[in-house]
Amino acid sequence: MDPDFLNVFTQPSTVDQFLTENALAKGEKRKLIKPTSRNNPKLEELKLVLTTWINRTLQDEHIVVQSLEDDLYDGLVLHHLLENLGSLKLDVDKIALTEKKQRQKLSVIMEAVAKCLQLEESQLKWSVESILTKDLLSTLHLLVAIAKHFEPNLALPPNVQVETITIEITSKGLETANAVEYITEKKENIEAQSKDDAFDELFSRAPDKLDALKKAFLQFVNQHVGKLGLNVKDIESEFSDGVILLLLIGQLEGYFLNLRHFFLTPTSTMEMLHNVNLALDLLADGGLLNFPVNSE
Repeated sequence: MDPDFLNVFTQPSTVDQFLTENALAKGEKRKLIKPTSRNNPKLEELKLVLTTWINRTLQDEHIVVQSLEDDLYDGLVLHHLLENLGSLKLDVDKIALTEKKQRQKLSVIMEAVAKCLQLEESQLKWSVESILTKDLLSTLHLLVAIAKHFEPNLALPPNVQVETITIEITSKGLETANAVEYITEKKENIEAQSKDDAFDELFSRAPDKLDALKKAFLQFVNQHVGKLGLNVKDIESEFSDGVILLLLIGQLEGYFLNLRHFFLTPTSTMEMLHNVNLALDLLADGGLLNFPVNSE
């Protein structure tokens, strides 16, 4: 037996996952993310960005996703997501309770996605069965494809890659193959490719003027948020949760932000990320942001 097969299943969680799935038939392949890749910070960042994006999109429907694997497999969240993003009307029940109904529902959803994204079957990196069996790799590929099509300005972290192992039953027995697979776009040295802007020039050539610039920004910010009884003292730490940024945008654009749409006192990274993403969306909608920004 291939030693890599034994190594990958030294993690109890992976053993349980594999054993609870249907037995592999001859000629069938199953691809899994290696346990060593599951704790990859870049992968965790991607999962957080996608989860926050879904929750923001579906917040008016009071749908909250906590786990991409466990909450998307039955098609309910995907159904609502596609209807909200693409105004697609899918001829399936909102809730499918049995596995047969869930498989039928996912089939309709997958057909709609392939048609909308203009993808041939050979281009698909997911399937009804892989989504139904809570396969994380397939679920991520599907969500990234949907996000890139409907939300091209969503700041997905680039260069997210995982180590995978493909398991196949052949006439000779169990065979495995290792590979490295990219989930988001591969970009080489993104920062090195971009030209320095005025702030890059300032940081590198005139760091002595940085404090003066910070004071000028603080004066500008407090001139506007001061009307709300707020006073910002540290421009770096106090903008990190998105609250001041949202309130500043509201003051400058002259509109009121509904308190139900953001977290005024965020207590978690996910809530902070929600606020920052909302602020970036408002800036983009107002024509003030014409390049992608990583909300992290």
